[in-house]
Amino acid sequence: MTITIYGIKSCDTMKKALTKLDELGVSYDFHDYKKQGIDKDSVQRWVDALGIDKVLNKRGTTWRKLSDEQKQSADAEVDRAINLLLEHTSMIKRPIVEGSYKQQPVLLCGFEQQIFNTTFD
Repeated sequence: MTITIYGIKSCDTMKKALTKLDELGVSYDFHDYKKQGIDKDSVQRWVDALGIDKVLNKRGTTWRKLSDEQKQSADAEVDRAINLLLEHTSMIKRPIVEGSYKQQPVLLCGFEQQIFNTTFD
């Protein structure tokens, strides 16, 4: 049973998710985008499974700082959006939780306490 939680250590949502996993007794590996980066295959897998609208965080300051041309480009073509996510990992919605738990595949995006409770019961 291996779970990896992807995100940024200083993010408040990440702190809530990590605390919840600890409370539920779930062992996990933490992957920090700021220190370790992320590979294109992982981002592509998440986008294929969850959709770009779920994975791309348009509420954050990084998205707001992009030029209108970059935003339009990301909205027009998924490959361009993925490249922006690789360049600006803080635009990946946090956390991404991936792996298997009790021999069931897990892929979550964002933190919702009830979903964590249900997934890791």
